[in-house]
Amino acid sequence: MNVFVFDIETVPDVAGARRLWGLDDVDDEGVAAIMYSKRQQETGGSTDFLRHHLHRIVAISAVFREGERFNVWSLGEEQASEAEVIKRFFEGIERYSPTLVSWNGSGFDLPVLHYRAMINGVAAPRYWDTGDEDRSFRYNNYMSRYHWRHIDVMDVIAAFQPRAFVPLDQMASLLGFPGKFGMTGADVWDEYRRGNLSAIRNYCETDVLNTWLVFLRFQHVRGHLQDHQLEAELARTREFLHSNDGQHFKEFLQAWDNASV
Repeated sequence: MNVFVFDIETVPDVAGARRLWGLDDVDDEGVAAIMYSKRQQETGGSTDFLRHHLHRIVAISAVFREGERFNVWSLGEEQASEAEVIKRFFEGIERYSPTLVSWNGSGFDLPVLHYRAMINGVAAPRYWDTGDEDRSFRYNNYMSRYHWRHIDVMDVIAAFQPRAFVPLDQMASLLGFPGKFGMTGADVWDEYRRGNLSAIRNYCETDVLNTWLVFLRFQHVRGHLQDHQLEAELARTREFLHSNDGQHFKEFLQAWDNASV
């Protein structure tokens, strides 16, 4: 198994908004408020969730599973620049050519990564290859919605029907996994303004753990993991959480135990 499960956390790109709308004399909080207000106007008040190109990435967390290796972490140091974090993400693809796994990655995470890679000048030839450099990528690449080199679990199990999409925390909870606890995505901007990047990274790591666990169940029902293999992967995950010093991992394990009762 060579799998890279990922999740991103973002904040409003206030520097970009200043450039677009000439808001040089407005502080970050004011710029963000204008961004949200403009989005509400665009959508008739139905949502203030910003369009993809107006997000800035502040964390990318991952589960990496290869051979006997299993790890959960956030890419880069806590104070690493957006460019450095994005560079590390695509360097992992260059090195390992893993199966990427996400929840709504096709709809959000990857388009945001595309825009931010362009803005930060991060090259990713392996990721963008559709067979020009490696013929095996012609019929199985990261770009195609219906290929398997990137598996957007939400998209696949909904049979590619947006009407059937479900939130990750609800699907995880239905399967006996923790789902969300503590923070939510709506809290990220406030935590970022407080300088609480560690809380954002911890939250992202628990989200990516939920994605990993749901993915395991998906692999089981599609016949790619037998019963004993599924149990072994779940046990491996529990062992990692048990042996890791991170408080958020201990809380995740406790929430998993409680959800399984």
